[in-house]
Amino acid sequence: MLTAEYEAIPEVLYRIGDLADEDRLPCYLVGGYVRDLLMQRPCTDIDIMVIGDPLPFARKIVECLGGRNFVLFERFRTVQLVLNDHSGNDFKLEIVGARKESYNPESRKPITSIGTLDDDLSRRDFTINALALSLNLENRGEVIDRFDGRLHIREKLLKTPLDPEKTFSDDPLRMMRAARFACQLEFRLDPATLDAISAMSSRTAIVSRERVSHEFLKIMACPKPSIGLKILHSTGLLQEIMPELNAMAGIEQVDGLGHKDTLFHTFQVVDNLASHSDKLWLRMSALFHDIAKPLTKRFNPGTGWTFHGHDAVGVKVVARIFKLMKWPMEPMEYVQKMVRLHHRPIPLSKDEITDSAVRRLMFDAGADLEDLMTLCRADVTSKNPRKVQRIMKNFSNVEEKIAEVSEKDLLAQWRPPVSGSDIMEMLQLQPGRMVGIIKSRMENAIIDGFIPYDRQAALDYIRKVFQELNENGEA
Repeated sequence: MLTAEYEAIPEVLYRIGDLADEDRLPCYLVGGYVRDLLMQRPCTDIDIMVIGDPLPFARKIVECLGGRNFVLFERFRTVQLVLNDHSGNDFKLEIVGARKESYNPESRKPITSIGTLDDDLSRRDFTINALALSLNLENRGEVIDRFDGRLHIREKLLKTPLDPEKTFSDDPLRMMRAARFACQLEFRLDPATLDAISAMSSRTAIVSRERVSHEFLKIMACPKPSIGLKILHSTGLLQEIMPELNAMAGIEQVDGLGHKDTLFHTFQVVDNLASHSDKLWLRMSALFHDIAKPLTKRFNPGTGWTFHGHDAVGVKVVARIFKLMKWPMEPMEYVQKMVRLHHRPIPLSKDEITDSAVRRLMFDAGADLEDLMTLCRADVTSKNPRKVQRIMKNFSNVEEKIAEVSEKDLLAQWRPPVSGSDIMEMLQLQPGRMVGIIKSRMENAIIDGFIPYDRQAALDYIRKVFQELNENGEA
């Protein structure tokens, strides 16, 4: 056991140590909070372990220190609560009793029993999380490090405390966590740990899809998501959790003509975008922008490989993945829009840009136009700097044209000057197909420049369209 001074530890945690001394309870900070203290990373979720019954001790903390939001998880001998310090900062605490665990091979839910400090530390996922720091006055600040966790922090190494195959067999979610920690902390995986993930990847089948999805989204939120994504791919985890994405890997050659490895291109696009945006679902759009290329890949002699329609097919694949991964449905439409439109600015950047083409892009992208252009720029992964410079200049030309058209006809509002409700009121129509036809005709007339972006001009055009439909017997 070694001693260290931690000025970053909130005073309220030492007060918890004093309460533990009153009850003669060994009391420790454990896990990720200790790791983050050593790495000088911010952390607000705090795990406190006592050698004894955590429930009465947690109640004493609430009574003496004013904790709130008390939640008991009796099966795991765990209490969650929120504590406020004198500075007005909230800390989310988890009070646990030292325990040991055993597992049924068909479930990742542990069978728990009362254990010792060593029992508890040895059941942790990685050595960097198998650390404890004493809060008792007698040895306050003393670090218990049974598995060289601090050495592995210095070496930036992820390693399991016990045999990695047993660690991952017991709780297969730890394999996803390995990829996530490698990504968040920019650590490398110990070779034996990496081999064990490859050997045990199929065990993820017993993990709930919600837990897998949660870890996956955490990887996508990292500064450089490709670190974790490449681990998922190389170990077989990606094939287990998202085979549609894994299918993008590899290069196929016919008559000496090959195509780029779509998966590793995608990883690069995700990193490019992550360096410019923290928006999670925009990053997910980058991950899925070419998701349907394996389904639409064709080889044509003379012209080579094509992926016609991969944007439209990709919209359907995205819907399937969202459902399987149990992600919230609210952002799905946004991701589908990005996938559907990600190629639209490219031809504009090559050709003479017309006002109507720009209006069409602006109208279809709506409020997400800036995000779409960010995605398109991230999609440029050529190793030829001159080519990159040329493409980026073309995109700048498109953005200048967008600004010009926006200023000229107020399309920056991204909505038609007349709504469906306006049309129904003006023409005395009930909701239905006819309202949609008239509204679509009006919108297209504005986008294509036949009428200006002006409410009165739109109303006049609507009357004209309605009259034509009546004369043709279509109204």
